[in-house]
Amino acid sequence: MPESKDAKAKVINQSGTLKMSDRMAATREVRDISGRRMNRNRRDRVRANDAPKEFDETTIHIYRVSRTVAGGRRMRFKALVAVGNHKNKIGVAVAKGNDVTAAVQKATTKAKKNMITFNMDGETICHEVETKVTGANVLMKPAAPGTGIIAGGVVRSIIGLTGVKNLISKSLGSTNKVNIAYAVLEGLREQTPRKEWTTTALKASEPKTVKTETKKVTKPATPKAEKAVEKKVEKAEAKKVSAKAEKTVTKKTVVKKTATKAAPKKPATTAKKAAAKKEK
Repeated sequence: MPESKDAKAKVINQSGTLKMSDRMAATREVRDISGRRMNRNRRDRVRANDAPKEFDETTIHIYRVSRTVAGGRRMRFKALVAVGNHKNKIGVAVAKGNDVTAAVQKATTKAKKNMITFNMDGETICHEVETKVTGANVLMKPAAPGTGIIAGGVVRSIIGLTGVKNLISKSLGSTNKVNIAYAVLEGLREQTPRKEWTTTALKASEPKTVKTETKKVTKPATPKAEKAVEKKVEKAEAKKVSAKAEKTVTKKTVVKKTATKAAPKKPATTAKKAAAKKEK
């Protein structure tokens, strides 16, 4: 095939310097002595590293630990790391290493392997939960929109990697950061959506009762039934008459008693005085 004009390099000065078009420079491959392809543009590496990450990690705490051996103490580092995708995936892990970077890298890989997915209700958790891991006891409650994350250091750093924006929490037990982190993870794992609650499930399973109006049907009265009704009416009238008579009797007795009580008694001294006058 005949080469294009752009593919040919042109000599522009006496020293032999070559000038290529932009199209040829872009398609040209540079190889080393052994024939392997070389990456001329290092900017491509930087752009590849700057791609958005799927998961974001935070180092909650770094501990300095030691182990006693025959020669003395061997110092190492322990890292507590949380990994999340700012939605509903979260992972927590602890790892040790000879230096800080090695410990953090081990912990991040371990946390990515042991990630969990939990249920959310909008921008908060589904329901109140209290979880206990060894000595740590963490209480978490859902909050109204605009409340924010009201939590301590460990809980705040873990919840910040999730999609939860409104939460109220309180640490009620130990202050060990590792145990608190695992307690928060367990509380998020226990979240169940509103559809799966026992109360809503029972309400959904109950059949809906439709109220139907029942009309009473009156049967034609037989002669026996008519006689029985007449007897009942007579008895009721007799009871009313007897009750009225009893009321009138009780009223008369009450009036008599009040009259006798109201009549003044004559004093005994008047009779004695009259007898004394007759004797005189």
